[in-house]
Amino acid sequence: MGRRRRPVAEAIRMSFGAFESGGRFFRGNIHTHSTNSDGHLEPEAVARHYAEAGYDFLCLSDHFLDAYGFPISDTTPFRTNRFTTMLGAELHAPANSHGELWHILAAGLPADFAPTADGEDGVALARRARATGAFVGIAHPQWSGLTIEDGRALAEIAHAVEIYNFTCDIDTARPDGTYLLDQLLNEGNRLLAYAADDAHFRWPDAGGGWMMVKAEGNEPEALLEAMKRGDFYSSQGPELRELCRDGDHLEIACSPATTICVLGRGTRAETVQGRQLTRARLPPEKFLGDWCRIVVRDASGRHAWTNPLWLD
Repeated sequence: MGRRRRPVAEAIRMSFGAFESGGRFFRGNIHTHSTNSDGHLEPEAVARHYAEAGYDFLCLSDHFLDAYGFPISDTTPFRTNRFTTMLGAELHAPANSHGELWHILAAGLPADFAPTADGEDGVALARRARATGAFVGIAHPQWSGLTIEDGRALAEIAHAVEIYNFTCDIDTARPDGTYLLDQLLNEGNRLLAYAADDAHFRWPDAGGGWMMVKAEGNEPEALLEAMKRGDFYSSQGPELRELCRDGDHLEIACSPATTICVLGRGTRAETVQGRQLTRARLPPEKFLGDWCRIVVRDASGRHAWTNPLWLD
């Protein structure tokens, strides 16, 4: 006799991360620059900009290069009772597949993180950052032109791929990280996906992409641990309000949208389209035993993204 196939409801074993954990959502940006590297605003002005824009937290990730004195920008003086910061940097060392410097985001670094050593390559630098407890991300892969081989070099070290970079969008129309993320997911790598501004303030390049992190409190340690668990989603505008299992279906609730899509390996997708969608029930059969992601698009063309889900 053939093997009995489990009912779909029995087969779904998955974690919904931010949508089933405790706490509340906090809005933050973890990729930004100041005059401590090549940004155009002083660190205090950068922090003030995000606080006044309604953000809950910021990581000022100046370029960790000898030319700037290997800065870990101290933003602790700018914390208030409703706005917090975490320390971090954008790390650089040789060399990706184009022979160029790696761009590796590290949020949650210690203030005394040591400068890049002579002969230390990007992979070793990323590994050292992760060992300190930092959240490590593969920054703007499309802007950098990263190949699958580049992704593989960092896949077991990084927590996440930068799925969207606002500055790269308005500067070079190369904002995307989905092509690299999905290829790495296809190979079994369990990576997360975050969006960020990468603001330098040469032009209006702040407020175009952010994370919504579900944590028990708006403190750096709680936020960082939630990020590493994957308890967040990312957005350019739409809100994701609910993600759960409803019988044999995935139930998604959001702010008004025109498209709600579950997508996965290859061309696998389940999509609902409309004018003012706020809820969708989508079947998961195509994704059982594999990964999927949920993407919501609103009438202005802005997106929100869940982290990848594994339907084990």
